[in-house]
Amino acid sequence: MLLSDLVQTSQRVSSTSRRLEKLDALATLLRSLAPDEIAIAVAFLSGETRQPKLGVGPATILAARSAQAAASPSLTVQDVDRTLQAICETTGTGSNAERKRLLSALLARATQMEQEFLVRLLFGELRQGALEGLMLDAIARAGGLSLPSVRRAAMVAGGLGSVARAALTEGEPGLQQFALRLFQPVLPMLAQPAQDIEEALRNLGTAAWEWKLDGARIQVHKQGDDVRVFSRGLNDVTAAVPEIVEQLRATDAPDLILDGEAIALRENERPYPFQITMRRFGRRLDVDKLRASLPLRAFYFDCLRLGNRDLIERAAGERFDALTQTLPPGMLVKRLITGEVSAAQSFLDEALRTGHEGVMAKSLQAPYEAGSRGSSWLKIKQAHTLDLVILAAEWGHGRRHGWLSNLHLGARDPDTGRFIMLGKTFKGLTDGMLEWQTQKLLELEVSRDHMAVYVRPEVIVEIAVNEIQESSQYPGGLALRFARVKGYRSDKRAEEADTIATVRRLFMHHANPSESD
Repeated sequence: MLLSDLVQTSQRVSSTSRRLEKLDALATLLRSLAPDEIAIAVAFLSGETRQPKLGVGPATILAARSAQAAASPSLTVQDVDRTLQAICETTGTGSNAERKRLLSALLARATQMEQEFLVRLLFGELRQGALEGLMLDAIARAGGLSLPSVRRAAMVAGGLGSVARAALTEGEPGLQQFALRLFQPVLPMLAQPAQDIEEALRNLGTAAWEWKLDGARIQVHKQGDDVRVFSRGLNDVTAAVPEIVEQLRATDAPDLILDGEAIALRENERPYPFQITMRRFGRRLDVDKLRASLPLRAFYFDCLRLGNRDLIERAAGERFDALTQTLPPGMLVKRLITGEVSAAQSFLDEALRTGHEGVMAKSLQAPYEAGSRGSSWLKIKQAHTLDLVILAAEWGHGRRHGWLSNLHLGARDPDTGRFIMLGKTFKGLTDGMLEWQTQKLLELEVSRDHMAVYVRPEVIVEIAVNEIQESSQYPGGLALRFARVKGYRSDKRAEEADTIATVRRLFMHHANPSESD
């Protein structure tokens, strides 16, 4: 398939807000792909490349784009993928120059429309609304398959490319190959925010309440003495957390897949801040030294497999029973099952007194919805916090001169895939944070003016706010009031930032708590 055909579909998808029109455009294109093109096209239409790290920065991309555009389309999607793979594999002396040469040659073969598409793709700014939920629906429609079958395959596959190829070339039988397997991590289930205990109980009724630990999400697979630990992003982090491996090896538990949280605790059992825990997962680690000074504890809250039993589609109550029957109490997140407001509120108060950030409320009947932010898991925190994306940063003044300080913050719009600015803040930033974010944001720079540096929307910060207020200053009509930075969320991608709908619900709660949902 010519790249130009895919680009035209991308433009059609981004130009309409109608879900059915988006689906029709995507499904039509998917049906026209050759088998070897499917995974590539699905990645491109989702705003990603199949290569995780290309080793080319903004300056290289912009310099390569200066090549004169081709007069007519000739590039295929496979041409692009092969070139990106070659760039990814280029290492050693002279590799920077060779990567630039390969990229320049690729863009020289692209039309102006294709160049714009490829540059946005490489910058991570190709957010045309073809997010995972929509793409799953489009794959099901293109293959004439049931959406639940496609969704379940994607849950356990950890990605869409291989699922899309199987769905479109083999149909329903092809999807049967995707099953929950040991040492093949699955996407974690996510939670939606709830304003308070009462809202969670209205939505869930009697529920399982758990302390919400502000640690690092982990998924642990065990087969005999072989234990592997995966991060929220499905990366193998086993080597960084030997005490978690040893702790689980010491149990008599059979084959297991567990969902949990790794957290560093002080001697009094109160948690360290999230950023302290995340030191255990850095790039360059002295594991023995870190383990001695900052030991980790693992607390588990879900069981996806026990022995030869796949529990992912079983009711949460059954999964919780399997967990409590398998692991000792000291390895479990603290849990209470109740439908009473007073009991749940006391449980929340206890979690906050102990230093944790709140509670989770979980339906006892729901299956494990891997990769989904389902309504059967709700999170309740004491403070109003939002995970927002940094869109730009302004140079500081006075003591902060030379550092990028005042952050431009945006929430995600799921309908368009873009980010809507909500305000700015420089509060809560320590000197260490200023130094880190200046270096990081300059690496992500796409443009600048006399006031600010504009960046690829990749860095998420957790923002505490006192209030959301109406504002004509920003495109979403809302603005953050008394916003302050709590910390960076290095475990989250831009696609996991809080949505503008979440911000609007928070605003409605402030404006009229009795009528907010």
